Amino acid sequence: MKEILTTYNVNEETNALTPAFQLDYQTIVLEGKRELFVKQTPLELIKLAAKRGGAEYNGRRTSMTYLTGIHKKIPIPINPQKNIYAFPTTSPNQAHCSWIFFHHVDEIKPTKGNYRSIIQFKNGREIKMNESLHILEKQMYRTWLCKKALNE
Repeated sequence: MKEILTTYNVNEETNALTPAFQLDYQTIVLEGKRELFVKQTPLELIKLAAKRGGAEYNGRRTSMTYLTGIHKKIPIPINPQKNIYAFPTTSPNQAHCSWIFFHHVDEIKPTKGNYRSIIQFKNGREIKMNESLHILEKQMYRTWLCKKALNE
């Protein structure tokens, strides 16, 4: 039986938050080699993590738009002091939006079949994504722009 958590604290080991669409849990957390199951949605966990990192989610979004000019699918600096940045794979308001943690991504590869790409993390774990290689690479670039803007 899966252990289902009420909430989850995003941390330096978090690789991804993916929607689960289950009655008992809403998010699958990829953390290192572990999979955790959480009742809250990915967006709820991102908002909570931003707050724990020192600012409201909407404040982070507004700041990143101001600093980078990005208006859609805005990457979020969860905790810049700990180098924790996450980007949404689609609009965060979409139920199927996953959040990927920038510093763990090793490679994004195209694939054929039911999925359009694969994200390979530095720990060797892979997840199949419905988004194209182009979209995910663009999100990686946007996240890099956010990091750069905060470091200047």
